[in-house]
Amino acid sequence: MNFFKVIGENQVLWVAILSWFIAQLIKVILTFVTKKKIDFARFVGSGGMPSSHSSFVMGLTTAVGLTNGWDSTYFAICLCFALVIMYDAAGVRRSVGKQAIILNKMVEDMHKKNKKQLNEKRLKELIGHTPVEVFGGAILGIVLANLII
Repeated sequence: MNFFKVIGENQVLWVAILSWFIAQLIKVILTFVTKKKIDFARFVGSGGMPSSHSSFVMGLTTAVGLTNGWDSTYFAICLCFALVIMYDAAGVRRSVGKQAIILNKMVEDMHKKNKKQLNEKRLKELIGHTPVEVFGGAILGIVLANLII
């Protein structure tokens, strides 16, 4: 069995990968439109509109539902997995991003007060997603799966 041949022929996997890729590409485009600069770091970064995590897992879940049936065990597993991922993106990871903003401000203020050079790296602030970003990613994955499968 040729691993690359199997991967190449797996439509369900390609839907998931394409869903992630298009979501990340949209982030680069939206950054260009809003900030008038091309930021390729947005292509691999987390956070922002649409959620590539949500797009990836909902593309996978929808493709599995379309190919294996909506009443299959495979679809149920994928759906549970997708819901956990999307909850995490809008809940836990979003909270971590908000905490990073506050901590970065506290460290910056502390260094200004003590007139010391800031040597610590800033914490990454754009980690999670708003519910709208998660929903947008999920819709993107669902639409792509329905177009491809």
